[in-house]
Amino acid sequence: MSADSFYLESAKKQFLYYKMLGEKAIDQLEPQQLFITLNEDTNSIATIIKHISGNMLSRWTDFLTSDGEKEWRNRDAEFENDLQSKKEVLEIWKKGWDCLENALKSLKPEQLSDIIYIRNEGHTVIEAINRQLAHYPYHVGQIVFYAKQLKNSSWESLSIPKNKSGNYNAEKFAKEKEIKNFTDDELKRLK
Repeated sequence: MSADSFYLESAKKQFLYYKMLGEKAIDQLEPQQLFITLNEDTNSIATIIKHISGNMLSRWTDFLTSDGEKEWRNRDAEFENDLQSKKEVLEIWKKGWDCLENALKSLKPEQLSDIIYIRNEGHTVIEAINRQLAHYPYHVGQIVFYAKQLKNSSWESLSIPKNKSGNYNAEKFAKEKEIKNFTDDELKRLK
């Protein structure tokens, strides 16, 4: 497998991993918890999801052929807390992730050095992917942190549970060395 093919597969797995983390956090919440804000300067989980989806739709629609900041995008409206139900939130979440996944499926390794634009700033396809691999996990981290706070003691850990690092490491080091993406085991665990 070429380095470009390996990179593209790795990026796909990492996006999927963060998508699943977000979904596992959302699954633990009661529907009304998606809309809670701590104060007027914070965003609810629903609003964060609306923003992520808006960004995904803008960045990944016609990814190789049009600017990633689409004329039709209204970024400021993404921060208006106007969603009414968990169903709406999940539909918006799915729409954004589907757009991203379809764009990534259509990419060929030889296109990774092509130039695309976001707000008229040129990026290689690799740079654009890396930009979003930093952006979406940042927001998924917010979702997970917020959900954990809302669930308090009933939170089910999505990573290595507190005081379980020794067990986790013992299990990992009991296996033979192998080359694989860290998400391979994590995606199985999250399913």
